[in-house]
Amino acid sequence: MISRFILALTAILASCAKPPAPPPGPVTFTVGNPYKAGGEWFYPRDFNDYDRTGLATVIDAGKAAPYTADNERFDANALAAASPVLQLPCIVTITNLVTGQSLDVRVNDRGPDMPGRVIAVTPRVAQLLDFPPEGVVEVEVKLNQNLSMQLAGAAGDGPKLTAAPVAGITAQSLAAPGQAPAGAAQQIGPAAAMQTDAATVTLSGTVTEGPPDPGPAYIRIPGFGSESAAFSAMARVPEMQARVVPQPAEDRTYWAVNIGPYHSVADADAALQQVLRDGISDPEIIVR
Repeated sequence: MISRFILALTAILASCAKPPAPPPGPVTFTVGNPYKAGGEWFYPRDFNDYDRTGLATVIDAGKAAPYTADNERFDANALAAASPVLQLPCIVTITNLVTGQSLDVRVNDRGPDMPGRVIAVTPRVAQLLDFPPEGVVEVEVKLNQNLSMQLAGAAGDGPKLTAAPVAGITAQSLAAPGQAPAGAAQQIGPAAAMQTDAATVTLSGTVTEGPPDPGPAYIRIPGFGSESAAFSAMARVPEMQARVVPQPAEDRTYWAVNIGPYHSVADADAALQQVLRDGISDPEIIVR
């Protein structure tokens, strides 16, 4: 009798279970407002050019939301990744600097939430790129501009303004932390084919083998308009090994403070947290 009751109750509960929620809508081109995670502010924007080194981590499939920030269904086996700042969706080439292996990946979500991580990848990407068991590795992340433009057009961003032969410029009105930006990004870049009819970009999943290029990690405090401002920031961390370095850009030279080197993830993370405790905003971990 008890067993029949339990079976009946199970059947009732199963009949009341809700089916998986449908996606919130079609895939949309997404940038988003500045946001804070792990004590650090991030400023997403529509990049024309992006080439960063840093530390990558692996998305915890058990804790991931069912849908990504641009309305795609999350798939732990997809060639996909999450970026704190890149436009969504876009295509990047991720290179494991320790092994030299590279793979093209679709960035379609925000994250990771942990400061000092430049990107988070699905378990499938981590497997293909031979991530270590602890799941954190030195990487380079480079934007594929042409394929990303195709995705942006298909996802509703529309054709971008082009002008040749001027250099690429990205302009965006950016509010203070915690406030929405005053306007959307407008891109004016070198002449390029405006391909907006492709609904998807097919990724091969082929891993390219290259020479390993690992290096020590540094904490970088970037974006100073003058060398003297960078030295003022360096003076706020007198107990740390730091130096001021130039950051050449298309139209001018900026300055940054590099702290390090650090030869383990734990040491780099500890240094990053110390910089945050010292009240310095927007530090990042870079490699080399």
